[in-house]
Amino acid sequence: MTSTVEQSSGADGRSYRRASAGPLTGDVVLGERQGWWFLPTFVIGWFASALVYGALIGAALPKLLTLMDVDSGTNFKDARLALLSACGGVVVMIATPLFGMLSDRTMSRWGIRKPWIAGGLAVGTLGVAVLAMSSTVAGLVAGWVIVQLGYGAVQMAQHALLADQVPARIRARVTGATGVASGVAAAAAVALVAALPAEQRWTWFVVPGAVGIVCVGVQLIGFRDFVRGAAAPQLRVRDLFASFWLDPRIYRDFAWAWVSRFCMTLAVLTVSLYLFFIVVDVLGYSPHDAGTVQTQAVVYFLVGSIVAAVACGWVSDRIGRRKPIVWAAGLLTAVGIAIMMLTGTPDGLILGITVAGIGQGAYIAVDVALMTEVLPCRADAGKDLGIVALSYQLPQILGPIIAAVLLFFSSGDYEALYLFAIVCSLVGGLAIIPIRGVR
Repeated sequence: MTSTVEQSSGADGRSYRRASAGPLTGDVVLGERQGWWFLPTFVIGWFASALVYGALIGAALPKLLTLMDVDSGTNFKDARLALLSACGGVVVMIATPLFGMLSDRTMSRWGIRKPWIAGGLAVGTLGVAVLAMSSTVAGLVAGWVIVQLGYGAVQMAQHALLADQVPARIRARVTGATGVASGVAAAAAVALVAALPAEQRWTWFVVPGAVGIVCVGVQLIGFRDFVRGAAAPQLRVRDLFASFWLDPRIYRDFAWAWVSRFCMTLAVLTVSLYLFFIVVDVLGYSPHDAGTVQTQAVVYFLVGSIVAAVACGWVSDRIGRRKPIVWAAGLLTAVGIAIMMLTGTPDGLILGITVAGIGQGAYIAVDVALMTEVLPCRADAGKDLGIVALSYQLPQILGPIIAAVLLFFSSGDYEALYLFAIVCSLVGGLAIIPIRGVR
């Protein structure tokens, strides 16, 4: 599809021209060129949303559920974590594509993305407050669902901004930077929760939520949003259903890229979500000491991820190729998880998670850039990126359920979990091969 240009007005009232259709492979951006502060604040906001997710579902909730088991003498933490993750995942999976489509159509003097960032931050913060005050599983489910809704809107807008405002020539480097930010956020989230007072469990939620308010707030004021100059076509019921679907027979490249991201996300999420439990149940650490070991493992993952993300993002932009890096990323992730499985020791955990981190760093350096380059149309970037979001939200539902089933039938043997993640990693790397529109 060839690009067209539409006359519109900027957030400051001045008129400009923007590309309104066509794939996102060129260097045209929506509206006026951003100031130098756009990219730093963009990465800061990306970091914050990742930190909130990582702190809550990756550290605070598993720790709280483990202690709830200790207090009650039960062993329901796996099933409860699966329930929490699945309920939040279902809600955000339904909401995000709709948010993306509505964002593309938003008529606001703030722009098309800013209202969703601001509103999502407010709703997400409400969910954090509910989690902090909850002492029952039902309360935790409700709080996590609200967090998912709010930060789902924030992350939808952040992904859309990557397509709106970042030229293709630097997109892999920028996605590499956001990958580094996500990795730093994952380590910081675990370390932050581990450092907070054990007897004041509410702080495990409130403190990460406060970081989200500050950093996403900085991003909110750090860019000039695109303001629609004319109303979008009238919204029809079938448009709502279309926000969840792109025909894979027509958009083959998009479909294969989606499958790749789905499988890679499922592989990493399945292991990372249960990392705290692995440290407790496989390595034999107490719930209070496990947070320190988990933090150390995540830091090594982060180091490998940062080095690979920076290097591979630069190389990918220089040579103009994405697919070879994805192949290598899938293989390295599988090798790292295999090392974790075969050793079953603290040193093996560190070595394996470092190798997996290198694989994931390589993947995230080019993944988002590749996804934006197989989107069908710039004008529907928010909607289509909402469909992209399903590729990492659906694993939030399936991952914990599959993991709980595997652990049940294997009598708690985490090798079954590792094997599943290895297969997903390899499939995620190989799924990129049929793509023709991206090298």
